[in-house]
Amino acid sequence: MTDLTRRAANVFTQTCGLQEGDHLALILPRVPEWWLVIVACIRTGIVFMPGTTQMKAKDILYRLQVSKAKGIVTTDTLAPEVDSVASECPALKTKLLVSDHSRKGWLDFRSLIRSESPVHTCIKSKTLDPMAIFFTSGTTGFPKMAKHSHGLALRSFFPSCRKLLQLKTSDVLWCLSDTGWILAFGGSLLEPWTAGSTVFVHHLPQFDPKVIVQTLFKYPITQCFAAPSVFRMILQQNSTSLRFPTLEHCCTGGEALLPEEQELWRRQTGILLYQAYGQSETGISCGTLRGMKIKPGSMGKAIPPYDIQIIDDKGNILPPNTEGNIGIRIKPTRPIGVFMCYESNPVKTAEVECGDFYNSGDRATVDAEGYFWFLGRADDVINASGYRIGPAEVENALAEHPAVAESAVVSSPDPIRGEVRNGTWRSLWLGVGLGRQVRGKLPGHTYPALDLG
Repeated sequence: MTDLTRRAANVFTQTCGLQEGDHLALILPRVPEWWLVIVACIRTGIVFMPGTTQMKAKDILYRLQVSKAKGIVTTDTLAPEVDSVASECPALKTKLLVSDHSRKGWLDFRSLIRSESPVHTCIKSKTLDPMAIFFTSGTTGFPKMAKHSHGLALRSFFPSCRKLLQLKTSDVLWCLSDTGWILAFGGSLLEPWTAGSTVFVHHLPQFDPKVIVQTLFKYPITQCFAAPSVFRMILQQNSTSLRFPTLEHCCTGGEALLPEEQELWRRQTGILLYQAYGQSETGISCGTLRGMKIKPGSMGKAIPPYDIQIIDDKGNILPPNTEGNIGIRIKPTRPIGVFMCYESNPVKTAEVECGDFYNSGDRATVDAEGYFWFLGRADDVINASGYRIGPAEVENALAEHPAVAESAVVSSPDPIRGEVRNGTWRSLWLGVGLGRQVRGKLPGHTYPALDLG
């Protein structure tokens, strides 16, 4: 790993001419190069920007333009999408391809790594130097860029944070988060790296709960971290047994989990299912630590150094068992791990500062013992299978169709995914082909559930 990441760092700085502070888009599935690129960026001070491989050309264009990215690393599947918009991205100078095939206008990342020098001196980064940007959805406009410092990586070394999973060097951790999200960065890289644990990686080009069940039986996986929808789908499989031979600990987050679902998982597998909570802006901020008492339905307690309170819209702390906003104290000292700002968007950054707190926009209560209970969003953000979807993204895609004058996108309850994008306009959907319109404009996870196009 050391040898390869040093070579990758030299590819970025020597071959590509990228410098500390430059932005690099990273759109890769679960392949080894995803890890190599991130560590190489940390070594060089290049700001990496993960993105889901479900993105379309329009999504890639927006991210490249708004971030002024100077480079991109992706696969041959998405390279045509990038090429279709590259001429509209004047800052983009370097395109790196992770593939066994060559493509005109692209550098072969794998070949370059093999030929580069393994000698590289890591920069002397400071805690508050920028490290990464994670795109996050909102109710209006396009995704925001939540910029994180190197402190996000440092936080994973804190004893308080390591108590969540309590990983050991003998553990094999499987984190099923999409590589575009902050949970993958923490669960597939930082947490096991800090503990010296083994990371289990399954490419999973298409999500299949049967494959997940087979994998948990076949390989010596001891810990699993995934969205609640993954565990729901596993429970719905007609398996004679779900007593996985090596699995010891399971953790979930990204959406609400019902108490009866936790109990069913315990009965079927013999393993407790722990909850955690976090955002692109914060990483995991609270959870039920391994070995801590589980309160079914609760997402656990605040994880230091975060001081989490339930606040009103003015930043006043509310008493226990009162509904309010989940707030993380950022004044007088901003804790390590909370995002620096929304890049190039001081207005949005100011909007989420509420008195002494960062207002998450999530609604919850806290009981007298400090356990938090998630209630929902204060806005219209849709939560489906751990993906946060801004209604405006879907509405903007619909608005491009000439037959659409106005549109409004809302969620519909779903027993597996938590929420899905509602598809109630059957005749219009069929008549003007809105299904094809949206499919061609949006990533797969934002596509409306009722496919009648």
